[in-house]
Amino acid sequence: MFDHPIPRVFQNRFSTQYRCFSVSMLAGPNDRSDVEKGGKSRLNITYPMLFKLTNKNSDRMTHCGVLEFVADEGICYLPHWMMQNLLLEEGGLVQVESVNLQVATYSKFQPQSPDFLDITNPKAVLENALRNFACLTTGDVIAINYNEKIYELRVMETKPDKAVSIIECDMNVDFDAPLGYKEPERQAQHEESTEGEADHSGYAGELGFRAFSGSGNRLDGKKKGVEPSPSPIKPGDIKRGIPNYEFKLGKITFIRNSRPLVKKVEEDEAGGRFVAFSGEGQSLRKKGRKP
Repeated sequence: MFDHPIPRVFQNRFSTQYRCFSVSMLAGPNDRSDVEKGGKSRLNITYPMLFKLTNKNSDRMTHCGVLEFVADEGICYLPHWMMQNLLLEEGGLVQVESVNLQVATYSKFQPQSPDFLDITNPKAVLENALRNFACLTTGDVIAINYNEKIYELRVMETKPDKAVSIIECDMNVDFDAPLGYKEPERQAQHEESTEGEADHSGYAGELGFRAFSGSGNRLDGKKKGVEPSPSPIKPGDIKRGIPNYEFKLGKITFIRNSRPLVKKVEEDEAGGRFVAFSGEGQSLRKKGRKP
């Protein structure tokens, strides 16, 4: 609360010092945890205004707006994360100056933990949380609450200035890689091209599924005529196939004929070739001798 009223139009820039406390120190029966969700302070001033907060002891500064006018005289209440940015302790002095900030067009954030990537739609969550903020300052670490968990994000870049107003603006939001994030390692696939190193131990067939190999049940409970047909495969019935020693990983070879043709079959086929007009004619009359 100021010692004197402040007009809506400043003839001179407003600048004064307040004793700063976090929102948890605010007296009252009601829980006001909603104040932690945005970058607005509690000051007894005329709305709307944006202010520059400076901690002269640490030479740290940030910007904020005003939420309510319920603070006692000479006191302001700030979100805890904002006090951390300013390196302020409970009851520390903060310099408050009125400023005019340009409207934001672009901002870039860096999550301070890879856990932020577990959110299904992080961009939508951030845009919804920024509705409680009045302005952004490059270098600040803001805190948002989602699903009962606090996520911290550093403001890496803002346009068109290092401090911008985000009240009723159309701002593009982008993300940088989270702090401590590591790209998943991809295992390179090495193909063995040499024939000597090929493993053909799995060529033999395994006892797997065979269609219609089960047994049936009768309605009258009798076991007659319910034997499985055909009979189950025995391990001795499995014969090893012809191995393909030229097998290469990723290549499929179709063997059309695994056995060589017999020479005799070739000769029979050569002798049985079709020859035109090589048949014999037949007559309907039977030839006989004259008496």
